[in-house]
This record gives sequence, structure tokens and C-alpha cells, in this order.
Amino acid sequence: MSGCETDFISLLQCYEFSFKTNINQMNVKRMMPRYGSLSRRIILIAGINICFVCACTSNTTHKTNEAPDAESSIAVTPTRQEGIQTGAERLDALLPLLKGKRVGLIVNQTSVVGRQQTHLLDTLLAKGIDVRTIFAPEHGFRGNADAGETVRDGKDIRSGLPIVSLYGKNKKPSAAQLNDLDVVVFDIQDVGARFYTYISTMLYAMESCIENDKEIIILDRPNPNDYIDGPILKESKKSFVGAMPIPVLHGMTVGELARMIDGENWTGKGVDRSRLTVIPMSGWNHGDPYSLPVKPSPNLPNDQAIRLYPSLCLFEGTEISVGRGTYDPFQVIGYPDPSFGSYEFTPVSLPGFDKNPLQKGKRCYGIDLRETDFEGGFTLRYFLDFYNKSSDKANFISRKAFFDLLAGDPALREQILSGKDEATIRATWQPGLDAFKQKRKKYLLYKDKSGR
Repeated sequence: MSGCETDFISLLQCYEFSFKTNINQMNVKRMMPRYGSLSRRIILIAGINICFVCACTSNTTHKTNEAPDAESSIAVTPTRQEGIQTGAERLDALLPLLKGKRVGLIVNQTSVVGRQQTHLLDTLLAKGIDVRTIFAPEHGFRGNADAGETVRDGKDIRSGLPIVSLYGKNKKPSAAQLNDLDVVVFDIQDVGARFYTYISTMLYAMESCIENDKEIIILDRPNPNDYIDGPILKESKKSFVGAMPIPVLHGMTVGELARMIDGENWTGKGVDRSRLTVIPMSGWNHGDPYSLPVKPSPNLPNDQAIRLYPSLCLFEGTEISVGRGTYDPFQVIGYPDPSFGSYEFTPVSLPGFDKNPLQKGKRCYGIDLRETDFEGGFTLRYFLDFYNKSSDKANFISRKAFFDLLAGDPALREQILSGKDEATIRATWQPGLDAFKQKRKKYLLYKDKSGR
């Protein structure tokens, strides 16, 4: 086989993954509904031709068994949705609030500004703002730490600024860490689910700012899972994966949620005690779709994973794999038993995704949701389907305590074990959801097209 042919085959193997992934992340299927798979094939053929030309003109040797680079191939394709201006992009409103003050930033890889996707830290430093400290949430400042992995303190190589971890033993800024700051700025893209821990970090930061008499500014961003659904968290089940009495899907932006935290005294420091400022977005309202320009965490690489995440996260309280350790996390579900489905995958250690995934090295059987036209929101149908296929239903929910923290209410586990269907279970959530919707209204910053 010629060197050109060998390089072409090697490149094609890499291309098959990276190109299809990026096409999926750009929502080509939704961009071209009239033409569907035909258009995607045309794009794929064009890409293969590009690969062939590159292979024939390149002297680089490619390993056929080399996985695509996790950081470059998997990141959500940067896009900018016209008409939307995030809070971080409203520098006319932000900069006057920071001028002459010592600033701390709670940020990660999603904290980007403008068409060039410039990080907020770099943007503020270029404007002469006195940024003193970077606070990093779960997954770290660059967003590459595994779920649950301890994030350590360090230093940002580019700016030389200290990075203080807010995940691990230290989940809340201490008095010493806030001592030389006047104001803390929170700018992190959330995905609208209660158990996604960035909003817990925001709550704890608000508590600390009250305790230490510091200002806090929330830079708002859209909610890509803008629904209100699921059980309300019980007081007894508060944890870092559920710190507030809200539904699984709360239908609020981080800015609106911060207003609710302050107004409902969820800091425990008194009503409206925060020195809180929310810089709202322009060009977005509740009900508007939003595709994230940067993946918010290692295992939510694209829009489909983000849509499915709220419904699949409950599997984390079981031995069922949600695709961690594959290039399609939260888009495939399976277990090492063919009775769970015909789709097959094997979780492996994948730096940048999950280094020690559940069912590592085991062939899993289940379902592939990558191309499923999921309507969004929160559903139990996938969970109940796998539960009903299990031959050991009593132990299907193997991590009972953690499952209850994710669900926010032990009643859900009890309802599932007693054989109740989704409609029956949903009916029990409705009184709490109705009350929450009424409470939510007074904290909204954007028109709700659904009239909720």
C-alpha cells in the first residue's frame, strides 16, 4: 500500500470521529430538516475528499489506533447566536462596577466574550481591571477535571494569577481568600439542572460575600434546558448536588436564580442581604433555544448530551453506564448484559472525559440516543425502561443515598421500586411545581413565552 493510501486511511479514521462529532454539535440535522441524511452525506463526502488531499500532501505519520485529541476534537464548535448579548459581553454595564476595585472571578472555560471567544479574565485584564484571584468550580478553571475529581489550587500560567479551588474540601471562599477583594464576579454557563453543581458554587459564594461584606456580580447567560419539571428538593436532602429547594429543572437563568436565593433567604443570612448585582442579557427570552458555544463540562460535549443530561443523570445512582468513558457521554446507556439492548459500547479511560468510568473495560449493551429527536425537558422513561428490564430490581438503584440526593426526594426511589408508572409519579410532583412557578415569577428578568 502506498504511503499516500496509508495516510489517507489513517486520516479517514480520525476524520470519521472528529468530523461527525462536530457536524452533530453544529446541529446539522436540525439546520437542514428538508434534506436530512442526504445533506449530511454530501458534507461527509466533501470532508473525505479534504482528508484525501491532506493525506497525499502531508509527510506526517498518523497512528491508526490513535484517539482524536480530547480537547480539540470534542469541544463544542464555537458559534455565536446573533442577537444574544450575554452579561459578560455587556462591558458598558460591567466595567464601571469594577473600576478602581480589587476583583475576584468565579469562572471556567465557558466564561468567554464576543465573536473571538476571548476569556473574561483576559478581557478584563486588557481593560485595566485589577483582577487579583481566580476561583475555580468543579472541573477546574479550564474545565478538564473529571466529575467528582478534586480540583487543586494553582496558578494561571498566562496571567500569573492564583487559582483557588471551590471544589473538594473548600467549596466556599474563605474570609482569608476574600480579604484583599472588594467584589466577586460570577460568570459560568449553567445547564439548568439542580444537580449541576455550578449553581451550588454560586450559592456558597453569595453566602461568603454576605459574611465578609463583599459585593457579588452575576453575569447572566441563557438556560439551554429552560423547563420546569421534576421533584422539588426536600430540606433533608440538601447537598452539593442539590443545595436549594427547586425542581430538577428550574427554568431560570443563574441571574434569576441568584435573585431568588437572595429574596427567599436561601443563604440563611436574611432576606435581601446580598450586595448583589445581576447584569442581564439582551436578545434572549425564556423559551428561546440556545446552543452552547463551549462545552460546559467534560462529559457534556454537545447539545444532545446537554438536552439528555437531566433525564439520564439519575442513572448515576445505579450501575448503568451513561457513556462516560466513550466519546458520546450522556447519549448512550448500557450495562454488561445483552438483555438491556442491542447497541454496544465499551467504556475506557479517556483523559478529558473520564479517566476511571463506570464499567471500565466491559462490553455494555443498551441504547444509542445520539440521533434521537429528544423533545427536551425531564423524563423518567429511559430510567424506567432499564429498571423494568433488570433481573434484580431490588438492587437496581445500587447507590441509594446518592440517588436520593440527585432526586431530591426519597419518594421517587420508593415510587419506582413499588412499580408506579411515570404518569402516576408525575402527578405527585404537580403541587410543588405549581407553587414553585408562582414563586419564580417575581424573580424573572426575561419574558416567559410559555406564560409559566
